[in-house]
Amino acid sequence: LSRTGEVFGIKELIIGSIRILEDQQFLNLSMTSHKWLRIKQVQERELKDYLIDMQAQGYTIIALEQTINSQNLYEFEFPEKTLLLLGNEREGIRADLLSLVDATVEIPQAGVIRSLNVHVSGALCISEYTRNGLIINFLQLCSCVIWPFSKELYRKINCFLALGIWSQFTFYAQWWSQSNCVLYINPEDLEKVRHEHAIVIMNHKYDIDWLAGWIICQRLGIIQGSKIVGKQSLKLVPIVGWCWIFTESIFLRRVWESDRETLVHDLSKVLANYPKDYYFNFLLFCEGTRFTEKKRLMSMKIAKEKGLPELKHHILPRTKGFTLLLQGAENRIAAVYDLTIGFKNTGAEPTLLSILKGRSCQAEIFVKRIPVSKIPQDTEGCNNWVHELYQEKDKIYDYFVNHGTFEGNGLPRIEVPRNYYDLLNELAWILIIGVPSLIYLFKFLWTSSLLVRLMFVILIGVATIGVRAMIAVTVTERGSKYGEIHKDK
Repeated sequence: LSRTGEVFGIKELIIGSIRILEDQQFLNLSMTSHKWLRIKQVQERELKDYLIDMQAQGYTIIALEQTINSQNLYEFEFPEKTLLLLGNEREGIRADLLSLVDATVEIPQAGVIRSLNVHVSGALCISEYTRNGLIINFLQLCSCVIWPFSKELYRKINCFLALGIWSQFTFYAQWWSQSNCVLYINPEDLEKVRHEHAIVIMNHKYDIDWLAGWIICQRLGIIQGSKIVGKQSLKLVPIVGWCWIFTESIFLRRVWESDRETLVHDLSKVLANYPKDYYFNFLLFCEGTRFTEKKRLMSMKIAKEKGLPELKHHILPRTKGFTLLLQGAENRIAAVYDLTIGFKNTGAEPTLLSILKGRSCQAEIFVKRIPVSKIPQDTEGCNNWVHELYQEKDKIYDYFVNHGTFEGNGLPRIEVPRNYYDLLNELAWILIIGVPSLIYLFKFLWTSSLLVRLMFVILIGVATIGVRAMIAVTVTERGSKYGEIHKDK
């Protein structure tokens, strides 16, 4: 930074400690540039007041950070009086400082990996997750021998095993990156969700909206019952997709003739002999695909043809799947939970890569509980109900866009405290499996032949490809084209 600043003639370089100027490594790298550059110390505790003071002097504060509203660096026009705020590599820019900035910019990068050193900071996370996940998948495969004899026992075992995988995700979110999620919900409804089967409807606007939902499920102690109604390709996602198979999620081909039969058959199978005092929730994205503006515009053409109101923040919902799911429940599913999620601008960009990099994302979820008994059971009535629900969701999310929060929108704010289960789960894996594995691996590679070492490198490469495939599934830009083609569903 010292050399760059001197070359481009910046007015002043602000650093956290002036002692860095005495460090030999800095002196070797700076090539005496610091002697020709004005350098000032502003300690971290003073930084907020310093930024406020600079704004009062007419400076525009621009943060280089990945957030929801970050603009392309190459398309951004910097004001004449600019203060550029940079974060540290581990944590980025603090949320309280981001709330002060006038704009955020980011450096665009191609591909899934949005930072060239993501795997450096997340290497331990990825290796632990892959090893632990594959072990659990193997145990789930072994549990299949129990299915013909006791479906209840099989489901109890797989709820426990799924908890081991899902808890790793919430560990990275809650403890590794210090991300948080708060609810706006009726307190009575919050208590009911722990003790009933449910269908969960969520807007699909972010890369990790599902992870925010998992954080809440983990805190409530119901994450082991989480299932999805999703596209067939999700079954192929390493570890996660395989776990969904063993825990009886429902996968659709997006061909209504075959999907209709699949929904009826698979839901009936789940409802039969489900263990007493064990509860599941099916997550369903009625929009059918992750939100993009292109898909919204295409769906609004269909809405206009059908005489439906325009949605500003959602894709026109596809009602057939939900209607059939509700009818197949046969009153054995008590309620539908409508979740509208928003990520605050003060947090990091809501992506899985932000989580792996240890950057904190801040989410809010507005939750309404609708008893199944209050939803029309006939096809036409249920279809109309879904459209009305999404019109209401659109207003709720529009409130979030305008206010930056759901506060004041009719429901009390409740912060469900995090527990230590996912932290203890991860520490146990590290101590029992991780440390001994690393010791054994080091000894093995030290004494093995060149061919064996080459095979090990290939194995690591395959594992890395698998992890990248999992991450790619969550990236909006790499989502399916479903919804961009005019279909009458």
